[in-house]
Amino acid sequence: MEILYFILFFCLGACLGGFYTALAGRLAAENYKFLPYTCDACHHNLSLWESIPLFSYVFLKGKCHYCHKKIDVMEPLMELFTGILFMVAFYSFGFSWELLIALGVVSLLIIVTVSDLNYLIIPDEVLIFFILYFIIVQFFSIGIMGVFQHIITGVGLFLLMYFIMWIGEKTLKKESLGGGDVKMMFLFGLVLDPLLGTVAIFLGSVFALPMSLFLLYKNHEKVIPFGPFLLLAFTFLYFTKITPEALIAWFGF
Repeated sequence: MEILYFILFFCLGACLGGFYTALAGRLAAENYKFLPYTCDACHHNLSLWESIPLFSYVFLKGKCHYCHKKIDVMEPLMELFTGILFMVAFYSFGFSWELLIALGVVSLLIIVTVSDLNYLIIPDEVLIFFILYFIIVQFFSIGIMGVFQHIITGVGLFLLMYFIMWIGEKTLKKESLGGGDVKMMFLFGLVLDPLLGTVAIFLGSVFALPMSLFLLYKNHEKVIPFGPFLLLAFTFLYFTKITPEALIAWFGF
């Protein structure tokens, strides 16, 4: 029975991964209309079988059935990645309130990754939705006082990130962080405690450094989206269930 649950969560994640990829593009383009899946090249409406996660990419040999243009490999990769993370979330948390938080964290990671990497934007609509989502789930999980404490943590992390952005702008004389990165820290506080939220900023910077150096060397690219790396750190910290006490013990404080 547990294997069946793994398969179901993988399929759910793969389906949502394709939806999240399309949603990120539409939000970035400020296209709020509900439209069927279409080919990015010829804009032909895709049939149901052409929209099946992962399998449709294999059946179509990576090309549109109508215009024969290559399908961006990022789409099936996002579907695969989301499916795997949904399955890992179920393995880690089982049927619990923490599972709903984990699925929300993965969903946020996928949407922001696609949006920030491709369009250098983190839509406010996404942040608002997940802020409300985490508050509601946390209310049923830890109660009103627990939610209030997390809101205070979120405000603190927001102010910390805003201060880092301000220091960066004063030092570099240009924009150092996007507003979406700063606002996203409030959302982190709704899930993590103050220490882990602060560690997420540091760990996100560590994750971003190799990619930043690579892009700077290869393409002389100076604008690096930070949101996906922050969320990767956020996901890592939540899924590994690292506690503040364990961090303090490891660093010998």
